[in-house]
Amino acid sequence: MSAGPESTHVSSLLKGDSLHQQVLASFPLCDITEEDLTQNPQFCKLLATLSQHVDQNGLTVPLKAELEKAEQKLQSQRRHWLRSESLHKGLQEMIQDHCIRKHHAAVPPDQSVFYETMDKCLLVAQCVRQLDPSSTTNQDQPSVLGLNPQQILELIPSDKNVQRMKQGLPRELEKHLKKKCLSLLAYYQPEWENESEGLKNSKLSHLSAQLDTEKKRAESLKETCRENSVLLQRQTQLYLSELIKCIQLLQSLILDHRLRIQTDLDRKKLDYFEGKCDLVLQKIKTEMVEIQLDTYTVDSISAHRKIREKLESELKACQVEKHSVGLKLASFEILGKEFEALADEYCRLRREIEMNNWALKEFTQCKDK
Repeated sequence: MSAGPESTHVSSLLKGDSLHQQVLASFPLCDITEEDLTQNPQFCKLLATLSQHVDQNGLTVPLKAELEKAEQKLQSQRRHWLRSESLHKGLQEMIQDHCIRKHHAAVPPDQSVFYETMDKCLLVAQCVRQLDPSSTTNQDQPSVLGLNPQQILELIPSDKNVQRMKQGLPRELEKHLKKKCLSLLAYYQPEWENESEGLKNSKLSHLSAQLDTEKKRAESLKETCRENSVLLQRQTQLYLSELIKCIQLLQSLILDHRLRIQTDLDRKKLDYFEGKCDLVLQKIKTEMVEIQLDTYTVDSISAHRKIREKLESELKACQVEKHSVGLKLASFEILGKEFEALADEYCRLRREIEMNNWALKEFTQCKDK
C-alpha cells in the first residue's frame, strides 16, 4: 500500500481552513467537537486520512460493496416472499368475504364450488409445505401424525373443479385487489370517493408512484431529522463548553473585583466598628453618670435624713432644757429683786472671765510666734 497519495491528500486538506468541518462531516456519528480536533492535530490528521477508506457509517469500500450486494439479494428475496404472502393473504380474504356473504344472502352454487375448491387447495398446499422438509432441515425427522405429502395430495378436489377454479381465479382476484385499491385510495384521498369510475382508475394508476414519493419524502425527512439531531447535540456540547468558559471568566472577574474593593470594604468596616464602639462607650459613660447621680441622690437623701434626725433630737433636747430652765426661772422669780441683782452680777463676772480667757489665749499665741 502506497502512502504517497494519502500524504498528498492530507497535506492538501491541512492547507485548507475547513479541515475540521471536513473531518466532522466525514464522521457524523463520532462524538467529537472542533475543539477536540484543534487540541489534537495528529488525531485530526489521522481522521482525515481514515476518511478516504471508510464512509460515514464506518464501513470500508469493499465491505460496503459486499453489504450492498447482500442487501440487493435480500431485497429480491423479500419481494418474492411479499408477493407470495400478499397473494396468499388476498386469497384468504376472498374466502372470508365469501363466508360472510353466504351467511347474509344466498350465493350461486358455482361460486360456492369455486371458493370451496380454492379453500381446499390452500389447505392442502399449506399441509404439504409443512410435511415436506426443505434442504436445510433434517430429513430423518418424524412426520406429523405419521402423514406424508402424497397422502395429503389425495385430498385435492377433482381436476375439473380445480381447472375451473384456476380459470376464474385471475378475474376474481383482480376484482378483490381493485376493491382494496379503491379502499386505499378513499383513505389516502377522501375527496376522490365520489368521483367516477374512470377517474378513480386513472388515479389508481398513479397511486403507487405517489405512495413511493411519500415514502421517500418521509425517509428523507427522517434522515434530515437525524442529521439535525446530531448537529443539535454537537452545537449543545459546543454551547455548554463556551458557557463553562464564560462562567469561569466571570468568576475570575468577580474574584479580581472583590480583591480590589476588599481594602475599601475593610476600611469602611473599620470605620463602622470604630463609630459603633464610640457610641457604645458614650452610652456606657452616660449610664455611669446616671448611676453616680442616682448614688449621689441616694447619699444626699440619707445625709439629709440623718441631719434632720440630729436636728430633731437637738430640738427635743433644747425643748427639754428650755423646760428645765423655765422651771428654774420660775423658782428664781420667787426669790425677788435681790436675786435679779445677784444674777446680773454673776453675768458680769462671767463676761469678764471670758474676756480674760480670750486675752490670755491671744497673748499666749503671740508669745509662741
